[in-house]
Amino acid sequence: MTRVAAIDCGTNSIRLLVADAAPETGDIVDLDRRMTIVRLGQGVDRTGRLAPEALERTFAACREYAEVIKAYGAESIRFVATSASRDAENRDDFVRGVVDILGVEPEVISGDQEAEFSFTGATKELPGHEERLVVDIGGGSTEFVVGHAHVEAARSVDIGCVRLTERHIRHDPPTADEVAAIRADIKAALDLAEKTVPIREAQTLVGLAGSVTTVAAIALGLEEYDSETIHHSRISRAQVADVTARLLAATHDERAAVPVIHPGRVDVIAAGALVLLEIMERIGIEEVVVSEHDILDGIAWSIA
Repeated sequence: MTRVAAIDCGTNSIRLLVADAAPETGDIVDLDRRMTIVRLGQGVDRTGRLAPEALERTFAACREYAEVIKAYGAESIRFVATSASRDAENRDDFVRGVVDILGVEPEVISGDQEAEFSFTGATKELPGHEERLVVDIGGGSTEFVVGHAHVEAARSVDIGCVRLTERHIRHDPPTADEVAAIRADIKAALDLAEKTVPIREAQTLVGLAGSVTTVAAIALGLEEYDSETIHHSRISRAQVADVTARLLAATHDERAAVPVIHPGRVDVIAAGALVLLEIMERIGIEEVVVSEHDILDGIAWSIA
């Protein structure tokens, strides 16, 4: 077994997985899995730059993760950075900071690479070989990946819970016009995704990342976030529609009072839920299989 550390730095959160991996099989055993909301993508859609305070939040999380990695004695580290750091003019500041703290250069990967990691992480444990659509709803972008055992088509589009919230929501709760504007952006992005990815042909929809898992936790009526219960749960389109309607109608304080919503997701979860609902309505599928394993696991398997 090889002890590896995988880091996924997205628009909204940065996450760490330290695991023992078997190079021959690609199997991994979790040792430590954690997530910190850093909102690296704060304002990127508007300014094109990473904000100094967002960089500092991210570097603080990196310093914490460096201690964890050292304590476990991980032999290999892979740091993957996604949407926000792809878009930013000053991403060199981000790269230098990460190298100084962790000793590895973040790989600012393409949307296609992000899709490959997400698909591998989400589907490796699932039984059967039917065609699956894996949807990874992030803070700045959403990845659509179709495949059986391997990726056959993929597309990354610029809709995510942070980007859509910052772009359109000015009221609490959002107005009907703001919700309509978000829906219009999502529909346009789905039109773009469908040009290269046959999203309506998949037999199974697999949903990843915090927006999806949070919607699942609310739909399941959990009093506290429980990864084991959420992982591979099946949530109906009617349940997603109900949760989305409730989130869009709620105030910030009402959402904050829901125990399964992470404090860092309170202001963006409604937009994330709406992305999931619009996808399910577009492809006409009746349920989503929710996966707690995603791009982070794909990164770990890639090291193995």
